[in-house]
Amino acid sequence: MSRVGKMPVAIPQGVDVAIKDDQINVKGALGALALTQNALVTVKNDAGKLTFAPANDSREANAMSGTMRQLVNNMVTGVTKGFEKKLNLVGVGFKAQAQGAKLNLTVGYSHPVVLDMPAGIKVETPTPTEVVIKGSDRQRVGQIAAEVRAVRPPEPYKGKGIRYSDEKITIKETKKK
Repeated sequence: MSRVGKMPVAIPQGVDVAIKDDQINVKGALGALALTQNALVTVKNDAGKLTFAPANDSREANAMSGTMRQLVNNMVTGVTKGFEKKLNLVGVGFKAQAQGAKLNLTVGYSHPVVLDMPAGIKVETPTPTEVVIKGSDRQRVGQIAAEVRAVRPPEPYKGKGIRYSDEKITIKETKKK
């Protein structure tokens, strides 16, 4: 059995988990999330702990039990603490500005780039060169951060562009005559 799938998910106080035959719903202080249940995994709620077991002895069921366990664990963490991604803008004149549910980026193009944030995602700019994306759904936070980074990915010669705060850019050496 999957080592990740063997570990139970502890449900903290203030979090409600509802398991139906086709869906798992998690509600907490920061919102509500839903996940479609897989037929290869059986989920049980045992006194505040969720356990995941493969429905049969196939490799797919074994692998899916670990996947489902981690997805539900991310949902529980998301509705209690939330997730965040930090981005840095590197370049002369590069700046970001959060205006409600919109992110206004000035990153070297002839026009400003305006990105709309979906519901459940908050964007903040503590400084003009920092962007913090927060939300309860880990996958959506990561996807939005990737879309913001794709506006101007870091280039390899000077390192200018939008990068994750923990991302290391290897600078290439220019061609010598």
